[in-house]
Order: sequence, then C-alpha cells, then structure tokens
Amino acid sequence: MKKLVLSLFAVLIALSASAGIRVMSYNIRLGVAKDGENAWELRKEATPAMLRDIRPAVFGVQEAYDFQIQYILEQCPEYKAVGVGREDGISKGEHMSVFYDSTRIKLLEWGTYWLSETPDEPSKGWDAACKRTATWALLRDIETGKKFYFVNTHLDHKGVVARREGLALIYKKIQEMNPDGVPMVLTGDFNVLPDNDCLTDISKLMKSARFSAVEADTDGSFNGFSINPFTSGDPGKEYDAKVATPIDYIYYSGFGSCLRFKVVNNPYAGKKYISDHYPIYADIEF
Repeated sequence: MKKLVLSLFAVLIALSASAGIRVMSYNIRLGVAKDGENAWELRKEATPAMLRDIRPAVFGVQEAYDFQIQYILEQCPEYKAVGVGREDGISKGEHMSVFYDSTRIKLLEWGTYWLSETPDEPSKGWDAACKRTATWALLRDIETGKKFYFVNTHLDHKGVVARREGLALIYKKIQEMNPDGVPMVLTGDFNVLPDNDCLTDISKLMKSARFSAVEADTDGSFNGFSINPFTSGDPGKEYDAKVATPIDYIYYSGFGSCLRFKVVNNPYAGKKYISDHYPIYADIEF
C-alpha cells in the first residue's frame, strides 16, 4: 500500500512538473453597455485581480473595446495583445484580441478574419446580427521552444446560420493554416450549448477541454450578472435561471493532454460578477 501511495505521488509530481500552459477564454462584456451597478467602470478592477490570481499564459477576450484592452495592458504590463476592431479592422467596435504573457510566450505571427462570405474585409456574414471575427496567433512557449496556434472568436448571438457557417469557416481556416498539425487552441463564446450540432465538425478535429480534462469543472459560464434564463437559438427553449449556461469553450488539438478545466466564478475586487460571463481556463500539456 505504501509503495502504491508513493507511486501515485510520483505520478502527480511528474504531471505538475511537465511542460504545459494555462489558456483562458473570457467574455469581458462590452464596456459601453448600460449595466448599472455592473457597468465596466464599477467592476473593471476585478479583471486584473483575476488575471494576477489565475495567471494564464494566453487568453482570448470577447466583446472588448479598445479602452478595456488598454486598461488590462496598463494594469498587467507583462501581457501584450493583438487584435483589431470588428467594425473597421482597426480600432472601432468589439475586439476578439489574444493576450499573451510576454515573459513566457513569444509572438511569431498573427491575423484577423471576418466570419462572413468575404473574410478578408470587415463584413457581416449570413444571418448574423453583428460583424463577427476570429483572431489567430502563432506563438512559441519560451521555456520549451514549442510552437502552437491560438484562435479566439465570438459566434453570433442570433444568427443560427451565421454560427454554423462561421464555425465551419474557422474549421476550414484551421486546416489551411496548420497542415503540419502544430498544437492548437480555439477559444470563444459560441452562444450555443455543448449538444448543438454546429459543434459536430470542430469536435471531430479538436477536443473540448470541458469534456476531456482529467479534472473538469461542471459549472456553466454565462451568468447574465444574475444568472438569468438564456435562449440559445432554439425556439421556445429556456434554461434554468438558477444555473449559469455553458456557452464558452476551449478546444485544443496536438497537445498531449488536458489536466484541468475550470470555470472562474470567484468574486474579485469585491465584485460578485467580474462580467456577465465567468472566465474559463484549461491547463494543457505539450
């Protein structure tokens, strides 16, 4: 029995010492929204407090305006970010930016495309209510020298066709940009539940951290600042108002394993809700 305990302890030590990275998806809630006591200016200190606690090596944000991105960069100077505004391809509107800890991660390449029939220019696709983008980055882990891709997106909240076709475009782009199977992470607010059929193809190409992690959290991520009912494009279908819904995702491929998937629902800086979405993170090994 003693030998078994020692063996298990040795395995745990080996796992904790193995090469891996912590990645995060975080819908920050647009800073121009009229959210009353949950307005950005009243809750913004919670974001850097959370980042200092969780310390993701790379994370993707959704809904972030340029002043929110700048605030994070000022408060957490170890991070750098890439991304553009979805309205004009420069700074206007929401950014799906990718942040990386420059002390641990080196940026090699990056770009943004629109989820539409004309992905190389600012445009709205199919039946989408808004312009939607995906930002990608090719990164290198400084400690191990290993390269990996990171893709971050936000699927439309109304357009059923736009969600399906947008994710299909991301699926196609991933295959085109990564023919050699370099490890890859896909994060985002997909605005659908895990059983939605628009996830079928991407689930064949990549693994969901929520369902493949050795240690997996079962909590949902969308809380609506009060855990309100949420409809995911299914007519007449509402979800339990007392339970946050799992519409934020971390997918990965080419990595050895995922040790942990976690929903970050702790209060920070005295704020119960850091956003109307809880951040999610995964610890993945090369």
